[in-house]
Amino acid sequence: MPATVCVPRSIDPAKLAGIRARGAEVRVSEFPGYDETEDWAIEIAAAEGKRFLSAFDDVDVMAANGGTIAAEVLESFPEAKAFLLPVGGGGLAGGFAYLAREHDPSASIIGCQHEGSPGLALSLEKGAAVTRLPAIETSAGGIEGGIGRLPFEILRTRVDRVALLSEREIEDAVRWLLDRHQILVEPSGAVAVAALLTGKAGALAGPAAVVVTGRNVGYGTLSRIVGEPPPPMRESSP
Repeated sequence: MPATVCVPRSIDPAKLAGIRARGAEVRVSEFPGYDETEDWAIEIAAAEGKRFLSAFDDVDVMAANGGTIAAEVLESFPEAKAFLLPVGGGGLAGGFAYLAREHDPSASIIGCQHEGSPGLALSLEKGAAVTRLPAIETSAGGIEGGIGRLPFEILRTRVDRVALLSEREIEDAVRWLLDRHQILVEPSGAVAVAALLTGKAGALAGPAAVVVTGRNVGYGTLSRIVGEPPPPMRESSP
């Protein structure tokens, strides 16, 4: 099926190469962030008579993305009582939180975000989805930008709290995962681990599942991150 994928100019080279390798037509915008690039993609779709498909603000995407992950986690770890989720546009978090709370209404959902692009946190304060945020320079581009309206409608009644992580804390989690567990994870996918390592996730009422997503990180970015030592291991480190 032919597809045109629009990406910001700040996309990690590894992700760009991966999308192209799978046969999609890729158009790189002149914008540094996701939100302006999405607006540009919507304009292209309208001008060329194509259907625009959001990466997160869509019920089928949420079900197939976060919903599928939640089903797999609940099958393999049914005793989990808390879930730490990376949150950007909300496609993964929205689908996951919906199914997890359907499975167990008492489950604790903790959203984890970059402090420089806290779309969910701001939306909860405002009481409405903050769909557009200024672009930031970050290696965690997958969680940069505002949150979708549909994911927010799910998350607003299901998220117990939001943990906000700095760039350094997120990259520390990448180093920690590689050094302690030999797991390569891109910064966007390590944000929930960062919330756990820093204690910003707060007290966890029971066994917790930390969702770790994605390892599409280019060599240049990875070499810079791992060029520094991993954070010291606390006695209570997971």
